Amino acid sequence: MGAGHTHRLYRHGHSPVHALPPHTKLATVLAFVVVVVSTPREAMWAFGAYAVLLGLVAYAARVPAGFLLGRLLIEVPFVAFAVLMPFVAEGERVEVLGLSLSVNGLWGAWNVLAKGTLGVAASVLLAATTELRELLLGLQRLRLPPLLVQIASFMIRYGDVVTDEMRRMRIARESRGFEARGLRHWGVLAKSAGALFIRSYERGERVHLAMLSRGYSGSMPVIDEVSVSRAQWSYALALPSAALVVCVLGWVL
Repeated sequence: MGAGHTHRLYRHGHSPVHALPPHTKLATVLAFVVVVVSTPREAMWAFGAYAVLLGLVAYAARVPAGFLLGRLLIEVPFVAFAVLMPFVAEGERVEVLGLSLSVNGLWGAWNVLAKGTLGVAASVLLAATTELRELLLGLQRLRLPPLLVQIASFMIRYGDVVTDEMRRMRIARESRGFEARGLRHWGVLAKSAGALFIRSYERGERVHLAMLSRGYSGSMPVIDEVSVSRAQWSYALALPSAALVVCVLGWVL
């Protein structure tokens, strides 16, 4: 994890949120999501308050609303699932615009949409203010099993290698006049997939041998040791702390 690696969700900046140590942000997002999930679905105002809190974080991180909303499109499949719930759920029915909908299904759809959207938004803000390499280091500092951290690190980095190899193979096919248009071209694509697997396997062996020759013994060294002050923890935990107050009020009121 010594080399830099920038992902597409990351937005370069110098805000106070960007400057926080990665493990504090990971703990903050986890705590915030737990609080949101623990909120009763009937307390609709509470989810609006959570959205305001995330808006304040986005403002502090200088993340534009368009950037955040564009990345929220990743939850479209869950939205489609939530839309179907009022139609397929059982129980008491209610008429809405001439449609017979399940009351439990409506509440379930609202629960999925509200909590899912807030969780995705919090994750997008985390990714937008934290580089991928820092996220992996943050997981390591939070004492996640080292083997899982290494697997995630290798998977992410090697994914780019495989993607780049696929791009080169596609360019090579197109330079020879090949263009997949139907079932009769699936044989060529299958052979390309087999060649990609072999190349990836051989590449992985070469990378492993190179790591062993450089002293790899099953664990990755931690290059950047970061000390976290009490003020940084207080700043990072302000979001879940405020959300916890909202959650308690949601249960009481």
